Order: sequence, then structure tokens, then C-alpha cells
Amino acid sequence: MIEVVIVTTEQELADAYAIRMKVFVAEQGVPPELELDELDAVADHFLARLDGQPMGAGRLLVRENIGLLGRLAVLAESRGTGSGVALVRAIEERARERGLAAIELHSQTHAQGFYERLGYETYGEIGDDAGIPHIWMRKDLGR
Repeated sequence: MIEVVIVTTEQELADAYAIRMKVFVAEQGVPPELELDELDAVADHFLARLDGQPMGAGRLLVRENIGLLGRLAVLAESRGTGSGVALVRAIEERARERGLAAIELHSQTHAQGFYERLGYETYGEIGDDAGIPHIWMRKDLGR
């Protein structure tokens, strides 16, 4: 069973950071100093667990009336379980609770189809972030 929680404890935050470091730094080669940043201090963090084991993470930042979904990561061995979808849905729900009009994200281009299936639309040009091609995407939350 997949459970997604808003991080409230030091252990949950450590688990979320460990997942991000494993996926983005160890697996994808993002420099560690770029992965954890000053925005972590003001973000809502999310942790997904599969049968009680931490296996996915993400964060929500607020910029004016827009949510910024970021740092969505699922451990390789847990991909395809629906945990990524559960994380996105939990982040969207939190954004609605906060009264936000839309969510934007800077998707790695290989994940673009995943977000499109969840109702996100691309805008702008493909750009580089930490050596990985990214595209901006947006979803209006509709109240």
C-alpha cells in the first residue's frame, strides 16, 4: 500500500533527502550542492512509503499564487508502483488547500509524458538544468 505524508519529523525529512540524493546525485549525476538548496527550508516536503518503506519524495514551494512542484523522486526499485502519481496528487491537494491557482514544474524531458498524463501542459523552450534537459509545465488547479 502506498502512503504519502507531509513531512513533519526529522526522520521523515532525512528519508526524503536520502531519496533525492540517491536518485538525483547517485543515479543522475547532479552535483550534491545543487540538489539540497536554500528553498528546502521554506518548502512543504512529501514522503511516499510503500508498505511502510520510504521510496519517494517531492516538495511544494509557493510563489505568489502558484505552486512549484519540485524534486519529485522515486527510487528505481519502486518505479511503476503508482507512487509518483500518488506524490503528485498529494502535492496538488496541498496546493489546493493553500488556495493556489496552478502548479508549475520544471520537468526532465524524459518525464514529460508522465506529467502530461496527469494533466500538465508544456510551455517555453527546452533548457538545461544541472546538465539534464528540462521543460516547464503547468496545470491549472481549478477550484
